Amino acid sequence: MNIQFLEMTMAQASELLMAPIIVLICALVVYAIYALGRFSSQYLVRKQNKLAYVRQVSASGEGQVTTHNGYPIHNYFIENPKASEDELEVVALKQLENLRIVTRIAPMLGLIATMIPMGPALQALADGNIQGISENLIIAFAAVIWGLVISSITFWPASVKKRWCAVELINIRKLKGQA
Repeated sequence: MNIQFLEMTMAQASELLMAPIIVLICALVVYAIYALGRFSSQYLVRKQNKLAYVRQVSASGEGQVTTHNGYPIHNYFIENPKASEDELEVVALKQLENLRIVTRIAPMLGLIATMIPMGPALQALADGNIQGISENLIIAFAAVIWGLVISSITFWPASVKKRWCAVELINIRKLKGQA
């Protein structure tokens, strides 16, 4: 098989990936903004219900254990009191899953979208086409910047929610010990 044919086929196939990757990056920008808003909303709800939640956890077996808005793992435990610790950890991981995936995949998509136009930019350089170089480099750098912006927006909520989940799991162990 001719190696040049294989190289050209791979180059053309990679160029076909550019449009779907740009669409994915745009969709992830929208998701990142949505996730940040949802995180902010959950923060406010948790702040509003924190006192009642802390009282319930610190009470030594007194009173009925109830659900609290903004505390999804705790609420799952209240609805499923026989849930194992492994099951509760899976619920916690599910709470973090989308944010963690977006935080990791956005820079990868940005890098892919950066590398695809580099081939045509280098070809434009070889042809002496300065405008072709700049057009391709603009797309390349914009894509990687947006990938990093998406990752930056989702990293903070993912980190804070991870801590929230860990605290809820610790508090559930305390509640199990009181029962």
